Amino acid sequence: MQKVHKDILSNGLTVITEPMPAVRSVSIGIWLRTGSREETEAENGVTHFIEHMLFKGTRHRTAEEIARAADAIGGHLDAFTAKECTSFSIKVLDEHLPRAFDILGDLLKNPLFRSEHISKERQVIQEEIKMVEDTPDDLVHEIFTQTYWRGHALGRPILGTHQTVGHFGRQQLLGYFHHHYTPGNMLVAAAGHVEHGRVMELVAEEFGDLAAGKPVKKSPPPVANPHIKHRRKKELEQVHVCIGAPAFPQTHERRFPAYILNSVLGGGMSSRLFQNIREKRGLAYSVFSNLSAFRDAGCLSVYAGTSKENARQVVELIIAELRRMKETPLPAEEIQHAQDYLKGSLLLSLESTMSRMSNLARQEMYFGRYISLDEIAADVDAVTVEQVQAVARDFFSTDRIALTILGPQDHLRITRSDLAC
Repeated sequence: MQKVHKDILSNGLTVITEPMPAVRSVSIGIWLRTGSREETEAENGVTHFIEHMLFKGTRHRTAEEIARAADAIGGHLDAFTAKECTSFSIKVLDEHLPRAFDILGDLLKNPLFRSEHISKERQVIQEEIKMVEDTPDDLVHEIFTQTYWRGHALGRPILGTHQTVGHFGRQQLLGYFHHHYTPGNMLVAAAGHVEHGRVMELVAEEFGDLAAGKPVKKSPPPVANPHIKHRRKKELEQVHVCIGAPAFPQTHERRFPAYILNSVLGGGMSSRLFQNIREKRGLAYSVFSNLSAFRDAGCLSVYAGTSKENARQVVELIIAELRRMKETPLPAEEIQHAQDYLKGSLLLSLESTMSRMSNLARQEMYFGRYISLDEIAADVDAVTVEQVQAVARDFFSTDRIALTILGPQDHLRITRSDLAC
């Protein structure tokens, strides 16, 4: 019997709940169906900036009082901005559910955006940007993404740039906030020791009288740019390599074979890249692959950090593995191992109320419905050797491979012929 409940208020606000009777905690999230990809180039970073500003004070609480209100009930209050969503969440004991909704409601309905707070937070975010610039494994991914989705909002950094963040003013922040923070662009998800009816009462009390707002215009699909980019950063000790190829969007019908491919390629300690490049050859400490999936695009990327003497060999080994996955079917036992790994990882990741709440919200935003663990497990188990090889052939084409290299010297030159797979 399905336990998940869903209702939509008259103003368009979606509410989803999943009871977990065996726990005492409740996690509540208010999600915006918009992230940094809805920004123009001049607005780059404004969504993340607003997320910060909502914690700086409301008409009823100062920043310190917001923190104390959460601490007073043992709650964990958090927020994040992503490419396609923004989330504000709190985890509390079930008895504190009304106070949790009061805190979240205050944040999202009554922010002040005072000029002096904007000036201080601008400095904080500038430091956050510098932190990424000083972290080479983060920086190489940022450079790769900006170049791969060149000219599109998906390619721009969530934090914004020093220039854009430096120009945000109160009126711009308020205008963007009022346009995007509307019930028609929001959903509330709750998981834990909750009753759906009680959550609906609290949501209606906090947000029921708000106007739906105008629909937020969605940005068009991006176009991949299969680049080869070398960036010198002379103070680095390692060369940081990021290789990528087009992948499926979030809801694509062939996403499960892609998950298996990523798991086998570089998804864990037993993956081919980890075993071959780190364990057998000792060429890197960190090497892995990752699938980034959005509503209308995707990218499979491989990262490795290595010495400048071994960088070319590492690139060659990664490309050789991509070629191997295209040309040679995976052994049945390797497919089975990846299937078990994925199902185990999924079950373990959904043991907490916070992760279960986040799962509810993401499924609603991308699929418009709840997808049970049994349904997901069945889809994973249904993946065949032939399907995984077909996905590898779709993804790994020489003219579609992209490469970003960040290192201390610029003598290493990789050409398109070096990426033949």
